Amino acid sequence: MDWETRAHALADQVTDPDSRWLALVARTARHLLVPRWWEVDDAGRWVLRDGPSDPEAWADAAYADRSLITRVGTLHADQAKPGDQPKGLPTSSATLPSLVVRMLRHGRLGDGLSLLDLGTGAGGLTAYACHRLGDGCVTSLDVDPYLVSAAGERLASMGHHPKMVTADATEHVPGSYDRIVCTVALTPGPGLRAVLGALEPGGRIATTLAHTSLIITGWKDRNGDVIGQVERDMAGFMLTRSGDDYPPTLAHLFALAHGGQGEETSTGRYPVVDVANAWELRSMLEVTTPGVELGYEINGRQRTAYLVHPDGSWARASAEWTDPPEVHQSGPQRLWDALERIRNRLNAEGALPLLGARVRITPDGVCHLSRGRWRASIGAL
Repeated sequence: MDWETRAHALADQVTDPDSRWLALVARTARHLLVPRWWEVDDAGRWVLRDGPSDPEAWADAAYADRSLITRVGTLHADQAKPGDQPKGLPTSSATLPSLVVRMLRHGRLGDGLSLLDLGTGAGGLTAYACHRLGDGCVTSLDVDPYLVSAAGERLASMGHHPKMVTADATEHVPGSYDRIVCTVALTPGPGLRAVLGALEPGGRIATTLAHTSLIITGWKDRNGDVIGQVERDMAGFMLTRSGDDYPPTLAHLFALAHGGQGEETSTGRYPVVDVANAWELRSMLEVTTPGVELGYEINGRQRTAYLVHPDGSWARASAEWTDPPEVHQSGPQRLWDALERIRNRLNAEGALPLLGARVRITPDGVCHLSRGRWRASIGAL
C-alpha cells in the first residue's frame, strides 16, 4: 500500500498549508491503527470490514476524513467473526482526523508540556501528539484494557512509545498533566471532577460535555477553578463509560412514547426535527433539561420524534413532512414544550447563547455558563 501518498493527501485536506500539524498527519500511517472496523449497510445492519483482505478499501477508509467505528456494544471489530451482528451503540472509534487536529489545536500544546489524551480509541490523537511533543510527554488513557493494549502495540509498530493507562476517568485519573485533550464527552459533576483533579494549576483542558456538542476550553487557576469559554466550534463524541458498555436506554419509556396517548395532546408550533442531529438545539436542551434521551423515525413522509427522561416524562411529536405535529406528552415535565421554548428563542433572537459563552468549572465539576444576562449551570446535584 502506498500509504504515504494517501497520508499526504489527507494532511492537505485536514490542515492548512502553514499548519504545524500538516507534516505530522502526513507522517502517520493511520491504516495501521484501524485494521478492522464496522460499517452500516443499506439495511441498517453492522457489517465487519477487514482491511488486509481488501487493501484498496482499507486505504480508502483509513485515509478519508471520516470516523471509523471499531467497537459496537461489547464487540470490537478486531475480535469479531464474519457474519457477527453486534447490538447496541458504538463504543469506540478512530475519530476523523480533522476533528483530532481541531481538538489538539484547542488544547494549545507546547514543547515540554505533558499531555493526557483522554479516550485512546484507536490511538490517532496519541500518534499525532507523539510526533509533536515526543513520546515521553504523552499519556493515553481509556477505560477498556483491550483498546489500550491494541493501540499501544500498533503505536509501537509505528515507533511511538507513550505511556498507556487503563483507568475509569469518571472515578480517578492517575497522574497530573499540563494539558488534557478529551475525545470522549465528559459528564458535568462527579465525572468531570475526577478529570479536573488531574489538571495542573495553569494547565489547559479541551473537552466536550455529555449529550451536547459543545467544546469547552479553559485554564485552571490557583483556586482550582477552570476559566474559559464555549468555543465557536462543535463536535460530537461518545460518552465516557465506566463498564464494558453503556447502561440500558430508557426502553420502557420509549415504549410508552411510541404507543401511549399521554396526559396531554396538542398541536406543536414547529415541524418535527431530528433533535440528536440538530446539534445546537440538542446542546441547549441538555443545558435546560438535563438527561433527555432521544429517538427519531421516518416512515415515508411521516416524521416522528421521541423524547424521554429518567423522571418518567416522555413526548412524541409526529407529522407529515413540515406540517405542524400532533404532540403527546406525559410525566412531570413537558419535554416537547421545553424544546419549543428553545426554538422560540432561536427564532426570536437569531441565535442561542451557547457558542462563545463564558465558562467557569468549579472543582466539583459543575459548569457555570454565562453570556450577557443569560446564566446556566450544568452538573449540580
